[in-house]
Amino acid sequence: NHSKSEKEKTSKKSAVLDWAKAIIIAVVLALLIRNFLFAPYLVDGRSMDPTLHDRERIFVNMTVKYISDFKRGQIVVLNGENEHYVKRIIGLPGDTVQMKNDQLYINGKKVSEPYLAANKHKAKQEGYDRLTEDFGPVKVPDDKYFVMGDNRRESMDSRNGLGLFTKKQIAGTSKFVFFPFNEIRKTK
Repeated sequence: NHSKSEKEKTSKKSAVLDWAKAIIIAVVLALLIRNFLFAPYLVDGRSMDPTLHDRERIFVNMTVKYISDFKRGQIVVLNGENEHYVKRIIGLPGDTVQMKNDQLYINGKKVSEPYLAANKHKAKQEGYDRLTEDFGPVKVPDDKYFVMGDNRRESMDSRNGLGLFTKKQIAGTSKFVFFPFNEIRKTK
């Protein structure tokens, strides 16, 4: 009878230890995933309309900066001094970026921006002759990226105040919107 209660105590201790281990492992995994793989971010503002909307929540892939290079056209989250910015990569390190008559030129070649179709149409409806004002050519230094918001008329970006960003300042690439739930979609 005495040994039965000892076995029960040992069994309870063992169960508590198993649960403690499981909880610790879960917390460590969650922290690793959150800090090195994927992280949620809040879109704050209208600079990426209509691609991303104010107050939407997006998941950001943070592994890309460790395993590959960023590509032109990717939506990225940037770490500013006091806040995060969501923008699209336009110019890669070493590129020359220019906008002339609402047409993007990279290294002297025309570059299509199909993600701007709705905003270009809206700008014309509102009486503007172009969505993006002319600028450049701007030479992007070898260790920097040139970024712009899709809502060019309202975006503060590499053209007008945010400046250029280093790879280290890029938190990762936006993969999908996960909130609000009725707006869940991949970002592109």
